[in-house]
Amino acid sequence: MIWAAVLGAGVGCYLLKLAGLSVPPQVLEQPLVSRVADLIPVALLAALVAVQVLADGSRLVLDERAAGLGAAVVLLVLRAPFLVVVAGAALTAALLRLVGG
Repeated sequence: MIWAAVLGAGVGCYLLKLAGLSVPPQVLEQPLVSRVADLIPVALLAALVAVQVLADGSRLVLDERAAGLGAAVVLLVLRAPFLVVVAGAALTAALLRLVGG
């Protein structure tokens, strides 16, 4: 049963990729399609971040991860380098976990 699911997912991914490559260039050059294609990765990444930061199983939680995300947002607004943003968010969450127990 597992192998059937793996093979089915592989075939589905291949067909999805083939469908994307089969789209005529005239369609991809339209401004609306180009704009949507540019925004989809941003929306997916934002959704993944929200789920990882604000969810614990099926519950909504606000804990140290949310404070780390807040620190990252502040550092991004201040135009800090990417590694500083990541380190600042991790340090914020770690210190709050250390203090909070």
